[in-house]
Formats: sequence, C-alpha cells, structure tokens
Amino acid sequence: MDAPSPTLGTLVRHLLEQLDGDLEGVYAASGLEWRPRYTPVLRVLLRLGPASIKVLAQEIGITHSAASQTVTQMAKQRLVALKPGTDARERIVVLSAKAKRMVPALQRQWAATNAAAAQLDAELSVPLSTVLAEAIAALNQRPFLSRIAAAAAASSGTTKT
Repeated sequence: MDAPSPTLGTLVRHLLEQLDGDLEGVYAASGLEWRPRYTPVLRVLLRLGPASIKVLAQEIGITHSAASQTVTQMAKQRLVALKPGTDARERIVVLSAKAKRMVPALQRQWAATNAAAAQLDAELSVPLSTVLAEAIAALNQRPFLSRIAAAAAASSGTTKT
C-alpha cells in the first residue's frame, strides 16, 4: 500500500520548519539572539513606536494570543519592555536598547533573506509568495472552517454553507 500523501497542514508546517530553522541558524551564526517570529513585532515597533499588544496583533495580522506569546519571549530576552497602558489590562511594548543595537545587523540579514526568497520564487513554477498571498486572501474571503463544513455537508448529502 502506498504511503498517504501529506496533508496541506503537514506541508505548510514542514515548509515553515525548513525556512525558520535555516533562518534561525543564520541568525545564530551571525551572533544574533533572534527568532524569525520576532521580526514582524520589531518592524511594527520601528514604524509606529511603542504599541499595545492589540495594535501589534492587528498590524501583523495575527491573533492577540500569538502576539502576546511572541512579546513574552522577546521580553525574556530583554528585546522589549512592557509598560502599563491606559487601563489595567493594556500593556505597551517598547523596544529595548539591546534590540535597537541589533537593527543594522538584522536589516542586513533581512536583505539577504529577501534575496534568497526571490531566488526560491524564481525556481518554482509559480512564485511561493504569490501562492501564499492568494491563499491568505481566499481564506479571508471564505475561512477554512466554512470550507470544511461545506465539504463535510456535501459528502453526507446535506447542503450547508
């Protein structure tokens, strides 16, 4: 019997593990204590200045929980500090001096990473960046949950959308 084909989720996770794993290795080889998931937070903070976790999540396009987890990891490495916001629940994220000193080296790594991504795109039948943007746009129009429900209803003979 043939091995089952990998599912979409397995393929996406494997791709992300390869990309992020290699990128973390590049950062480490450059002497940078940095994880790829920190980059969107840093970019927003560089653009907007201090921001709440809610604003970070909205700007990056991730959940509040994911933004909060990333910020917590960054705070443990002293890359950001958390200040009280206007109400007791809000926390404002501020870049540390340590993170600011890392920016020039990170920008060099980002330029190299973007060049490597462009090379990867050129090797594919369709640029990965295009496919990913299209997939995100399609899921924003009709979430995967809705698609699964419709597929399940179709296979059971009922109609649900």
